[in-house]
Amino acid sequence: MLIRAGVRPRLLARSPQKISQVVFDHADVMKADSTDPEQVIAATRGLDAIYWVNPSVVSEDPLGDYARATHALTSAVESNGIRRVVFQSSIGAEKRHGVGEIDGLAATETALDALEVNVTHLRCGYFFTNLLLDIDAVRQGHLRTVLPLDLPLAWVAPRDIAEVAALTLLNPSWRGRRAQAVHGPKDLSWREVAKILSAQVNHVVDVEQINDMTMRENYRAAGMPAKMADAVLAMSTGLRDDFQPEQQRSLVTTTPTTLASWAQDELIPALAAAADLRSSRPQFKS
Repeated sequence: MLIRAGVRPRLLARSPQKISQVVFDHADVMKADSTDPEQVIAATRGLDAIYWVNPSVVSEDPLGDYARATHALTSAVESNGIRRVVFQSSIGAEKRHGVGEIDGLAATETALDALEVNVTHLRCGYFFTNLLLDIDAVRQGHLRTVLPLDLPLAWVAPRDIAEVAALTLLNPSWRGRRAQAVHGPKDLSWREVAKILSAQVNHVVDVEQINDMTMRENYRAAGMPAKMADAVLAMSTGLRDDFQPEQQRSLVTTTPTTLASWAQDELIPALAAAADLRSSRPQFKS
């Protein structure tokens, strides 16, 4: 989006070789580990604005990783005199504590707010693309959540978050410290999500509410370290138990991409690719 706007952005990448070669014709790509202050400082010299996304990886210490990334970011902002920061945060960061991995985002918000810079925190809803992490459950037609099935939540396409971030970077007029929610087109309950998915994938997708301990056991069985499982689980329980979002839905926070259209563009092709992969595996008979 920035490239189409006529900007030549600088991209910080841990693995530059993973970026499409065509992008190199229109952007400057710098190798940098986002938890390494020296690398991030070196990669951001001469910039006047930065869009920052904390890394999210399977980790023995997810909140520690967020803290290290926060230190790298704030070190670069101060060392290089970067005057504007757009930070990808999350709904729930306003609680500051008790929301698992989102606590790491809240700590980044607090650290940026302490600097003498202009900062916009994008408080984003639940990503449509999280469903791709549960592609087998979608294929099998049975999703699980610890949330009440009729609890409405903001669901959003990451592409729409990118658009809000790009527009915010391109707008030089805002000042100070701001929090802007990115809510997607409408709030959806898990029951509504299952109904939409059923219509798009042409088979019934149901959803079951399970207890917290069972979900944690599922995360551990999938290979998550203990602290990671706790942090991921708390992202849901922290938004379930006595939470009221700071930003209410408005024209400013509402974005256009629907779950149905995202499913057509991304989920259905992912299901087809997964089916092709399974069919290509050798079959062994005993």
